[in-house]
Amino acid sequence: MKHPISGQMTLEVSPDRQQHLHKLKRLAREKFAPRADQYDCEARFPHENFRDLQSAGLHAPTVPERFGGLGLGPQCGDPYTQWMMTKEIAKADLSMARCWEGHANGLAIIDGLADESQKQRWFEGAVQRGETWVAWSGEPQSRAPGEKARFGTTVTVVDGGFRVDGTKVFCSSAGGADMAVLLVSLSGPGGARHASNPDDLLLLGCPLNQPGISFDDSWWDPIGMRASVSHLARFDNVFIPKTDMIGEPGQYLAENWQTRFIPQYAASFLGAAEAALDYALHCIKTQKKEADPFIQQHIGQMAVNVETGHLWLKNVADLWLVDPKEAQLAGSRARHIMEHLAEDTVKRCIRACGARCLNRPSPLERIYRDLSFYVRHDNDDHNLAMIGKALLGLDFDASFYNA
Repeated sequence: MKHPISGQMTLEVSPDRQQHLHKLKRLAREKFAPRADQYDCEARFPHENFRDLQSAGLHAPTVPERFGGLGLGPQCGDPYTQWMMTKEIAKADLSMARCWEGHANGLAIIDGLADESQKQRWFEGAVQRGETWVAWSGEPQSRAPGEKARFGTTVTVVDGGFRVDGTKVFCSSAGGADMAVLLVSLSGPGGARHASNPDDLLLLGCPLNQPGISFDDSWWDPIGMRASVSHLARFDNVFIPKTDMIGEPGQYLAENWQTRFIPQYAASFLGAAEAALDYALHCIKTQKKEADPFIQQHIGQMAVNVETGHLWLKNVADLWLVDPKEAQLAGSRARHIMEHLAEDTVKRCIRACGARCLNRPSPLERIYRDLSFYVRHDNDDHNLAMIGKALLGLDFDASFYNA
């Protein structure tokens, strides 16, 4: 990638991966970006985008090449290409990027934790039939103002498997995905983030078209990220056979699997920042405001922000190949800094371009809303405290930043 301003920085993906990134850039520019406003207005899952990914051979990013996938991500030894693809999708549509992230993460979990027979049948569905995956954990245990009940699932051990009952929220791609990795606990509600006994956390592969699963879209009416369709999911006496349990109980938390996915958020935030920079350059040149020294300063800082984000992600990607433990912490640092760089870049774009850039159908209006909502995915105050704990030699949770 050549920096859009200086032309000096080159952070190319490996030559054998460039074709994947180039195809995705074209799809994002020609297909995903033009559809983004309609998906947002209708709060609708981007089915057409995923069909385009399947047609282009890009639908299985984190499936190993021996199963017909692209072989990307930390698990496969090429995180940087995956994160750059995430960035390009987010540049076109942050909601689409959230759905893509969940799909890629679900497949990565299967690659790392599933047995060979599970990989064979589930990867075949993703590669050959274009089945879309998600990974759902969300069971917040503190009620927000106006909420009448807590969310959560209960898991009962039954003959031949497990019965799941209850609710999850923030279920991205609800009604659009075909398969889910459910993160549930034998010790009661809480998912992964609030598991009262980490060793009781189970990962269950679950077809989403079976009886007993339903979605409530009335719960989802946010300011942004509307097309991620992160609805409430209900499970009513849903049976999952033991053969569909992924890995060992507690393995996801014990091996800090969530840390593999945290840099994806930074990549999405970077996509929003790069989109804001592109918009600002076009707007300012169209309005012939290049001579304004304050606008020059805004553009300069926006460019530095975008360049910094790329350097951080490349650093984390390189660390995953030589020092995964250090990469886990570096990924959280990258997520922290990129949240603030992206917000600063979007705000500078608004100041440089004026109020009209927040008037529909300006793409910046959607980017502003989506980013404002998306950066709330994980509490950055807790993230920063976790980084401090690590430096001070205190106990810390690298995955969910819990106390």
